[in-house]
Amino acid sequence: MTTAVVVGSGPNGLAGAVTLALAGVQVTVLEAADAPGGGTRSTEATVPGVLHDECSGFHPLAIDTAFSRSVDLTAAGLNWGWPDVEYSHPLDGGDGAAALRDVDRTASALGADGATYRRIFGPLDDRFDLIAQEFLQPVLHVPKYPLALGRFGVGAGLPAAAIAKLYRAPQAKALWAGVAAHAFRPLGSLASSAIGLALGTAAHRYGWPVAIGGSQAISAAMIRVLEQHGGTVKTGVTVRSLAQVRRETGADIVLLDTSPTAAVRIIGDDALPPHVRRAFERFRHGPGAFQVAFAVEGGVPWQHEPSRRAGTVHLGGTFEQIAAAEKDVARGRMPKRPFVLLGQQYLADPARSSGDVHPIDAYAHVPAGYDGDATELIIAQIERFAPGFRDRVVGMTTRSTGQIAADNANFIGGDIVTGANDPLQLVFRPRPTLNPYATGVDGVYLCSAATPPGAGAHGMCGYGAAQAALAAIGAAR
Repeated sequence: MTTAVVVGSGPNGLAGAVTLALAGVQVTVLEAADAPGGGTRSTEATVPGVLHDECSGFHPLAIDTAFSRSVDLTAAGLNWGWPDVEYSHPLDGGDGAAALRDVDRTASALGADGATYRRIFGPLDDRFDLIAQEFLQPVLHVPKYPLALGRFGVGAGLPAAAIAKLYRAPQAKALWAGVAAHAFRPLGSLASSAIGLALGTAAHRYGWPVAIGGSQAISAAMIRVLEQHGGTVKTGVTVRSLAQVRRETGADIVLLDTSPTAAVRIIGDDALPPHVRRAFERFRHGPGAFQVAFAVEGGVPWQHEPSRRAGTVHLGGTFEQIAAAEKDVARGRMPKRPFVLLGQQYLADPARSSGDVHPIDAYAHVPAGYDGDATELIIAQIERFAPGFRDRVVGMTTRSTGQIAADNANFIGGDIVTGANDPLQLVFRPRPTLNPYATGVDGVYLCSAATPPGAGAHGMCGYGAAQAALAAIGAAR
């Protein structure tokens, strides 16, 4: 029987493990931490009975993928919940905008900018099932749906600032700024629209769902499927070298759910082809995140009414204010008013709360490796749009960039998306090659979010790496 070892139990490592196991491979997953899950861990971080997601909280691109169609995670216990409002963007004075599951309803609330919004997102929404199939795989491939991909690519290559100019009112500009800023890139840079268009359209096509019971339910469901097919997960095991893995397990296939630099260390200079080693060592990481988990009695008192019903709230003010903050972060300067993403997952999954005390998960974009404390800056941004918030907080924990990196070795410098989303790495991650999962060492593949299609709990990086491994042994499904 073919055997495999997967190093790392994040959603990509587990998706790779499940894909191999479904093909009849005997799989063992090795995780250095005491608990599996990577970016899909959930804990009672503030007060007992209040459940927080440590990292990934909303999963718009996990609903309909090649991986999700290959395995019945619902039967394994994974269920999804949706908020009434997918994401919102409050402005000063109680104004703002919100994205709903429906393009027309979202556009109707944008007044004179509604027609522009429909022109941008309507055609993408109509074709998004096909578009998502194209970009949830390596960019360098022969497209099956070239017209759909081309329609997406026209806007994706533009700076987010160029699309913002199509809108007239601050509400529509700000709504666009919030979703585009998920890229952790200056909004004036090339291709900074790509992630905003993908996530914005996904909000209309699939919504931004949460996993019922916390994001931990995603990894738990994959582990159940893996174990049903004979696989195992071992925690508290640090893998120091490829030689160690092969000596102790004799594995035919090794998937590395690690950063490229960790892959260099594990594989070793002698085994890794020089051109691959150089590419992995030059892999660029992006800005960091500073996280705060709040337990809030009565929820956040937003002045902007739709934000009270929104799963995700983007905080930063106008397009211009967010653009300035993102530019500062990219240049290594901590902005006084950082861009903040705030999750109210309990609105879609009420069991995460304890009575009238609700979990609020927030993080600010900060420079890579930022060693300061951004807690008060985050609270100030929330208070700006929800006066009285501070008085409702009954519990709070923080995680700095250093703590985030210590908890998950893939998040170097607090980079929770595992790699800078600049134009070159959007296309060629982790290196220019037709098989971006291959390391140049027989049977060894990289499967982390440093590979296509990038960050998210969709598992498609692991799925792609596993398919590459199976193809190499003539067993691709």
